[in-house]
Amino acid sequence: MNEDTVSIIVTVLNGEKWIDSCFRSILQQCTAVRLQKQQLQPKQMHREQHNNVDGNELLAYVASTTAKEEVEQKQKFQIEVCVFDDCSKDGTADMLKLWQHKFNNYRIPMHIVQNESGKSKGVGYGRNRAIEAATGFYLCFQDIDDEMLPTRIQQQYALARYNKDALIGCKFVRAPANSTCRFARWANELDELKLTLQIYTANGPTVIMPTWLCHRQVYERIPQGFCEHGYGTPEDLIFFYAHLDRGGRVMRVNDCLLLYRYHPAATTFSIVADTIWQLRMQHLLMHVLCREPWRSGFTIWNAGKRGRKFFRDLPQAEKCKVRAFCDVDEKKINKSYSHYDEAAHRFTYLVPIVHFKHARPPLLICMKLDLTNGAFEENLNSLNLSEGRDYVLFT
Repeated sequence: MNEDTVSIIVTVLNGEKWIDSCFRSILQQCTAVRLQKQQLQPKQMHREQHNNVDGNELLAYVASTTAKEEVEQKQKFQIEVCVFDDCSKDGTADMLKLWQHKFNNYRIPMHIVQNESGKSKGVGYGRNRAIEAATGFYLCFQDIDDEMLPTRIQQQYALARYNKDALIGCKFVRAPANSTCRFARWANELDELKLTLQIYTANGPTVIMPTWLCHRQVYERIPQGFCEHGYGTPEDLIFFYAHLDRGGRVMRVNDCLLLYRYHPAATTFSIVADTIWQLRMQHLLMHVLCREPWRSGFTIWNAGKRGRKFFRDLPQAEKCKVRAFCDVDEKKINKSYSHYDEAAHRFTYLVPIVHFKHARPPLLICMKLDLTNGAFEENLNSLNLSEGRDYVLFT
């Protein structure tokens, strides 16, 4: 293993359309480091300033005109490219060989792992095989249809060196620019203190998978690595939860370092929404609802469709803990929700519906964010509650 090597992990299935733009963006990473080194001017700086440095201070330090020898130490990394070709049927295999030769001209190793089974194995399987071929202490995950922006690896590597137990993400720009605006706004503007709190939204991990860079030990702490169940599996969310369950941290570089492409053939569209719902529900049951103050009772915010679905999907033992629904709709307030048990062929629960101002914490909030021109967020903020302690978002 090479301590100063960042292994770029790529899986590809019929990706000839994206290979050139993706791999050109990887080459830019080396160019960006060389240019910045040429622009830096030596400046005296005491080593004591680097002790116990946090992420933001470190990034500011690397980007500033600090002592040249110190910066070179922080930026001294090599890259290699590790690609898993998941049984592509187009011209992917030939293009990968051409790029292997191009990378070799730049003294960048490129390892190609071929799936020769005749059947696609899926993204999780491919990532595991590419990582097996990797020699770096650091892993940078890159989707073939996305592009690294200059200094992506430089900035994330600088942060990862001091935070070997963290998944390091970054902000991104969407292409086309007007696609998934609400999602992009949430992912890019989410407060860093909430990166381990807002983990039960339908948006998935709070730092998106195509932006991840981490020390290899983050990956090795997860038994069997990425889930290999194949097509339709949210392997990124499964890995993200496993990382958090083992005390792993989540961090983000607050610069846009990735062009994140949106298109109909993206892997995201292979994931069934109910699969993600059930995965989130199971994690919530195991890590939130079984603990105080939740196990003594809680309120569901939203007496509408999503709130009732959440109630129906709760195990019987958890349904008993629901004190009330709360809402803002005057047509629902002061009434009750009658739950009909399909198996028992009878109504089994009668849950009161109260105004949100009268709701008793903790609150399980089943409201989607950024949909009511700020009205829901204003109502929630008016209660002066603490996220994670008094309420959890399950949106």
